Amino acid sequence: MRLPWRGPERLLIFTRLYGMTRTLETSKIDNVRKKIGRFMDSRYQPQAIETKWQDRWQADQLFKVNEALGREKYYLLEMFPYPSGKIHMGHVRNYTIGDVVARYKRMRGFNVLHPMGWDAFGMPAENAAIANRTHPAQWTYENIATMRAQLKRMGFSYDWDRELATCRPEYYRWEQWLFLQMVERGMAYRKESYVNWCEPCQTVLANEQVEAGMCWRCGKPVRQKKLWQWFFKITDFAEDLLVHCDLLPGWPDKVTTMQRNWIGKSVGAEIRFGVENSDAIISVFTTRPDTVFGATFMCLAPEHPLVPELAAGTAQEAAVAAFVERISLQDRSSKAIESYEKEGVFTGAYCINPMNGRRMPVYTANFALMEYGTGAVMSVPAHDQRDFDFARKYDLPVIVVVSPPGETLDGATMEAAYTADGTMVNSGDFNGQGNREAIEAITGYMDKNGIGKKTVSFRLRDWGISRQRYWGAPIPMIHCPDCGIVPVPEADLPIVLPEEADLLEGGRSPLAGLESFARTRCPKCGREDARRETDTMDTFVESSWYFERYCSPRCETGMFDPAAVDYWMPVDQYIGGVEHAILHLLYSRYFTRVLETLGLVHFKEPFTRLLTQGMVCKETTACPEHGFLFPEQVIDGDGSDRTCSQCGKAVTVGRVEKMSKSKKNVIDPNVLLDQYGADTTRLFCLFAAPPERDLEWSEQGVEGSFRFLQRVWRLADRWLPLVDGAAGRSADPKSLDGPFKELYRKTHETVKRVTQDIEERFHFNTVISAVMELVNAMQAVDDAAHLDEASKATMGFALETTVLLLAPIVPHFCDELWEAMGHEGSVLLCAWPTFDEAATVKDEIEIVIQVNGKLRSRFSAALDADPETLKQTALADERIAAFIGGKPVKKVIAVKNKLVNVVV
Repeated sequence: MRLPWRGPERLLIFTRLYGMTRTLETSKIDNVRKKIGRFMDSRYQPQAIETKWQDRWQADQLFKVNEALGREKYYLLEMFPYPSGKIHMGHVRNYTIGDVVARYKRMRGFNVLHPMGWDAFGMPAENAAIANRTHPAQWTYENIATMRAQLKRMGFSYDWDRELATCRPEYYRWEQWLFLQMVERGMAYRKESYVNWCEPCQTVLANEQVEAGMCWRCGKPVRQKKLWQWFFKITDFAEDLLVHCDLLPGWPDKVTTMQRNWIGKSVGAEIRFGVENSDAIISVFTTRPDTVFGATFMCLAPEHPLVPELAAGTAQEAAVAAFVERISLQDRSSKAIESYEKEGVFTGAYCINPMNGRRMPVYTANFALMEYGTGAVMSVPAHDQRDFDFARKYDLPVIVVVSPPGETLDGATMEAAYTADGTMVNSGDFNGQGNREAIEAITGYMDKNGIGKKTVSFRLRDWGISRQRYWGAPIPMIHCPDCGIVPVPEADLPIVLPEEADLLEGGRSPLAGLESFARTRCPKCGREDARRETDTMDTFVESSWYFERYCSPRCETGMFDPAAVDYWMPVDQYIGGVEHAILHLLYSRYFTRVLETLGLVHFKEPFTRLLTQGMVCKETTACPEHGFLFPEQVIDGDGSDRTCSQCGKAVTVGRVEKMSKSKKNVIDPNVLLDQYGADTTRLFCLFAAPPERDLEWSEQGVEGSFRFLQRVWRLADRWLPLVDGAAGRSADPKSLDGPFKELYRKTHETVKRVTQDIEERFHFNTVISAVMELVNAMQAVDDAAHLDEASKATMGFALETTVLLLAPIVPHFCDELWEAMGHEGSVLLCAWPTFDEAATVKDEIEIVIQVNGKLRSRFSAALDADPETLKQTALADERIAAFIGGKPVKKVIAVKNKLVNVVV
């Protein structure tokens, strides 16, 4: 590999360094310094270097990028942050990983798009604004300014000209436009339904936003409430979303598995049960139609619309209403329900089993969920443990319809449900069949007689996007007393969220009471007392298409410029937390399909590859008086003794957990930047663990990263003056011997290892380890020895290669060394180094010597040395002779390029 070093004048650059009195006279150094007029400080001073290069990058617009049809593109994107106030170590790790990939790909010749923006709408801004007596807009924009400055200080290679904030009208006007297109095509609709309601936040939550029965934002209990809501018909794409989970080879298996489970496809039958003395029909989805003859009662979810209707006017009406109200306050997730005691209330109504005419009491039960099937459960207690427990509790009949081979079960004496396969019994004409065969036969019978049909059910439900909050994108619909619900004309977009609104205590949105916003003219009939829709959109709408907007963020004629999207999309590498596997990633996949259906894009999947980085973790510390403590509130004593800085009491050290504000086990990135600089922070985040695994915080690890950079700095200080202008010239490996020959090989081997580890798996920890080994090899070379031109060229080649390999990881550091080497411009503009495969092959190899199978010594031998040579060398080894101790040698086994075993 030939690098761009040329001209004897480079010596004038190299002789600026500290510590050269061993090789150059002091008077010569002084003369060189006078001639140059400047020289690199012998000490590594990160803050000064990083400020210098960040200013230069900005002045040179180094990261600005445009479409270049003749170049291969690479779109690298990290999930954009919520502007909460300041970045945390999770941000630092995520964005460092992405930045290294972006810089590496650019050095490989790709046209790299690497943008940044802000997921700026949402409840936290409102809650913070209320708490701090300010406005969400002011709070948000101030936080954006703070976090932008922090990201720039980290040296991330973002094209800041593409920055966007989802709370700006020029952004959300286009999702309002898309909403109108979806309403027109039936892809969005409004209906009354039970929703997850958070009372403290005064808003609806999607199922994915309810965690263990609690609001994902405030942590308070969620209840069920009936409201009119706007929905996106994501279920129209359920099958396609599921199928394409198998077509995402660049995604982690755990993420695609989570999406498959959430979509939840089940194949079964829909059966229609008529309600006695009523025209009402209860539709049931079941994967076990073979058990229909054993259904002895029906259970409806408390949220099922038939529950109050069936109970109305009966003696059970009050009990049913009380039960429904109580259950609405419980966690209604499928996971939580598994742990509940099964309970229910009889509605007072009966339905009729269409296969045998059995009269079945209808209950509302806590284990029935509206989100599964139809919200109605055909209860077969003999063959479902949940139904069995319920039947025993309420003294309901248990009828066996699937019998195990060679056995006869009695429903009255069974102690548990029988759930395995068997032979059909008590099932009319289907008796004697195997139950699996009977599934098709019974389904066919029901379809033929109009009482059921084969069908597919999905766990996935339509996406409820209405939020009763202020800080969000207004839904562009108008309610007219005469015309009903009317869409806002496209010419009137955007419907701008009024920033003059005063937020009310308790979280209620002020929009409904803000006449300047809510009162409007009906675009259809002209009535002046029409009302705007005052619900706002779920913030996951904004994050479901921002990656397309980055392609042309200033486009004023549409959501994006189609030509720009055709060039850049899909995203080649997406990076973010696994916690977004459903909340964000599924919605983004769905939204892209909507855009594809409307002809706006020509692809279905937005992200080709996905990396879900691990969490940043640290031990917790707690004081018996003050609770959890921040690291700076802990005083380290002798040994393991730690005390609270506030009261002096002993501190308890807890387990290592994800860094969180609530447990105060956080490290402020600003502290690291002030003390060590951005490059050390970046290096630690990459070296401490592979990207997909959790990173455990270590002060020693940070200090070790800083020391490594100092070592490289001193290495350059030591060698650059000595290599003169020979650094860029190719050395003939045949002319090298000793340590320089090995260094030449080691350099090529390192380029190979680093390139493979980045390309194959982004394991930057092993990348850094490989460079560290190369640095060790350079440090081991004696600079006092006579240096011929080939030796100088080899060391210069190794130094330059080290800087090139580290450039994506510690860019400020490397740009400073690159300049000291006499180059102009950023190292980012240089090509990634290549390697010679032949040069990576060792001429010698280490052979181990065993005596009776135990390792006793080692020696170096020529590659492919013959077994006889290996034997003689091993027997001549003084340590082996001592172990043999004059005993007769029975045999000597030599394995080529590996070992010699002496048997005595």
